Amino acid sequence: MYLTPEIKKEIFKKFGKTENDTGSIEGQIALFTFRIQHLTEHVKKNHKDLTTERSLVRLVGKRRKLLDYLKRTDIERYRTIIKEFKLRK
Repeated sequence: MYLTPEIKKEIFKKFGKTENDTGSIEGQIALFTFRIQHLTEHVKKNHKDLTTERSLVRLVGKRRKLLDYLKRTDIERYRTIIKEFKLRK
C-alpha cells in the first residue's frame, strides 16, 4: 500500500496547518499531487490499465478545481503552491 496513514500525516503536517488538518486546500492539493505522481508511474508501467488511467484523469481534474478556487480567492497562496509543487498552468 503506497499511501499509509503515516505518509498522510506527514503530508498534512508539512503542507497543512497541523497534521490533523485534512481540510486545508494546501493539504488536499499536496495529497492529490502525491497520488497523481504514484498513479502516473503505474500507468507508465501498465499502459493497458485503463481504470487507473481514468482515476488519474479524475484526480488531475479535482486538483485543477482546487487550484482554480485558490486562484480566485487568494492569489498569493496559489502562487506559493504552484512554485512549491512545480505545477504549470
